[in-house]
Amino acid sequence: MSKTTMLIVLLYATLCTFNALAQERVERVLMLSEIYELADSHSKSIKSSSAALVEAEQGVREAKSRHLPEVNLSVMASYLGDGLLTDRDFSNAMNVDMPHFGNNFAVEAAQLIYGGGAVSNGVAMAKLKQEMASVDLAESRSRVRFMLTAFYLDLYKLHNLLRVYDRNITLAETLIETTRSRERQGIVLANDITRYELRLQNIALARRRIVNGIEILNANIVEMLGLNPATYILPDENILSQTPLLQGEAHWQSEATEHSHDLERSALGIKMSEAGVRLARSEKLPHLAVVAANHFDGPITIEVPVINNNFNYWFVGLKLSWSLSSLWKANQGVKRAKFATQVAQSRYDEAKERLTLAVKSDYIKYKESFDDLDTYRKSLQLAEENYSVVEMRYKNDMAIATDMVDAANELLNAELQLANSQIAILFQYYKLKSTTGNI
Repeated sequence: MSKTTMLIVLLYATLCTFNALAQERVERVLMLSEIYELADSHSKSIKSSSAALVEAEQGVREAKSRHLPEVNLSVMASYLGDGLLTDRDFSNAMNVDMPHFGNNFAVEAAQLIYGGGAVSNGVAMAKLKQEMASVDLAESRSRVRFMLTAFYLDLYKLHNLLRVYDRNITLAETLIETTRSRERQGIVLANDITRYELRLQNIALARRRIVNGIEILNANIVEMLGLNPATYILPDENILSQTPLLQGEAHWQSEATEHSHDLERSALGIKMSEAGVRLARSEKLPHLAVVAANHFDGPITIEVPVINNNFNYWFVGLKLSWSLSSLWKANQGVKRAKFATQVAQSRYDEAKERLTLAVKSDYIKYKESFDDLDTYRKSLQLAEENYSVVEMRYKNDMAIATDMVDAANELLNAELQLANSQIAILFQYYKLKSTTGNI
């Protein structure tokens, strides 16, 4: 082999090594609190809601700017054609020479003194929209946190199940070796070994599915948190020590009334509808403003013959404007706004009823999860005792292979149920916190 070929091979091997190292997963233990912090910074949904809040804040500043005076500046240069002068009966027409260059310069200012509450109510409406955007942001954060919590708890559960399956695989392999030894002694049949090997294959298949599930959940969390795709998240092993105490339903109903985003949004809907009524009424009221202007025009066309000079004049005064037709036209808008308020109140009552039922349902499931845990702990204890008895009988040739397989399956199911029930308590707890808007 030539030196050039060897160099190419070495470079290729080095690149492959670096590529393999780059693709190696990076294990990282994350607690739920850390996941929440990362989500607040990287979640696309939260970023979108944050942008909407910034937009609403700008809307408040825009509404407040309507309190500021209006100032207009205009400059115009024009070409003036000759005029035509006639008698009142349109006879004796004659041409009037005019200067052909015209100029107009004007500065006008107006400060609203009273607008019927249109500006102040507009500011109030903008502030309510800002509050609504803030509630939407809080709800988006709550929704993302609960979704990540569900992924995280499922991930912990699958890691827990993986340990259970690994333990049962070891147990099954040990049992197979024991059975082979007994088969060589002529105590059991080869068919008994086949039974255990089949069970081992089924457990291994279930384990592969667990591993695939872990990969999927890990990818979901990594994507939502904006982490390196090679990150392999390991749940906090102490999470089960955070199992909360069972609290009464009244506590959760109170939490929901105080923190529910849905209820808060409905309450803001009522306030916005009431502000809409005030805005509709303001259209029926007159507007009063201080006005000032300065004009510099030429030529002076109000005289005949036209005076080819510039004329400057200014004024300061009060301007009262009132659309009298609004007295009967705006009534329809006021009625519509009042109907909208009634609808908003109905939606608030509906949201409150829906929230009460949701909290009650979640609380029942939350309480049930504690009962399930006690039941599955007892079931595991019985399954372990049963397995020990059957195993002892099997070793003493007092039980058949089917009994041993059944006992092993019962033990596996009991371990899985206990692992799931411990996570179920935390899931129902965070589900309650999400429903009450306090996650």
